Amino acid sequence: MPMPKKFQIAERENKGLKQALGLSHQIIGESKDIREVMADALKVADSKASTLILGESGTGKELLARLIHQASSRQERYMITLNCAAVPETLLEDELFGHEKGAFTGAGERKIGKMELADGSTLFLDEIGEMSPGMQAKVLRVLQDGIFYRVGGNTPISVDIRIVAATHQNIPDLISKGQFREDLYYRLNVVELHIPPLRERKKDIPLIARHFVDMFQKEKGHFQIEISPAAMEIITRYDWPGNVRELRNAIERAVVMGNGREILPEDLPMLTFGKAPAGRIEPGQTLQEAMDEFKKRFIQANLSHTGGNQSKAAAIMGIQRTYLSRLISKFGIKK
Repeated sequence: MPMPKKFQIAERENKGLKQALGLSHQIIGESKDIREVMADALKVADSKASTLILGESGTGKELLARLIHQASSRQERYMITLNCAAVPETLLEDELFGHEKGAFTGAGERKIGKMELADGSTLFLDEIGEMSPGMQAKVLRVLQDGIFYRVGGNTPISVDIRIVAATHQNIPDLISKGQFREDLYYRLNVVELHIPPLRERKKDIPLIARHFVDMFQKEKGHFQIEISPAAMEIITRYDWPGNVRELRNAIERAVVMGNGREILPEDLPMLTFGKAPAGRIEPGQTLQEAMDEFKKRFIQANLSHTGGNQSKAAAIMGIQRTYLSRLISKFGIKK
């Protein structure tokens, strides 16, 4: 017997609440840029205006979306999220709109999709630039009419949702290539917010690093772990291509692998390429050979840090996984 809609929604919200309690949703920072973007987010929170959040991978776009939701009149309901890049194109429609029992082979019962779960709440569509033009048209129709149909269904479902979308891609560039619908872009981009990368707000790096140390030391049963001045200098000077996500991973590793009292330079995973000695570059190489050698070491260091997980390594380096795969083949890096 299919689970009633209200119980499906309650089950999803309970799961979401447990996830939220296990995560830190704070945006840490005192720099002018981050304060401005947070102020703009609070201004738009109580409107119904669709919002597009732009920023590099790992900058905290979902955190900003949660800030908007929590400051809005919809805060009583849990924000529903969907990473468009993490769901295969063939399953994306089912994830968004749900399906009726018997809609396709394996559809043993009715499924409530993200759109329906977000009724009266906020739907956060991460990596919206990865969505196909065909699916974009269906999302646009919901934004315009406020109704949709489950897969295999013919009963119109009316929803009241607030859309917050995010991407690290250049949407105007995708539009010029015919990969993104211009009408959907303008519908989503009523308000545009841009989160600056860490390298543009160096002032915030020590605060964020300290925040993660406090968080992970409690999880690991340690107390009062300090960051040595030498380690903090490296942390602050490093450009963090993977932004806050990479910094979080680096601090967690340092807490786990360190001595439990103080984080030292050798505990930092990016040290191998952040302070690589000049002597490792052989004299007589061409510039291209030297650049290729650095790229190879850089990739190897990130793959080592992620335990060989190419998706995580690509996210940290701020590049597409397919591009990373090509570089791995090019440089003959063993998996």
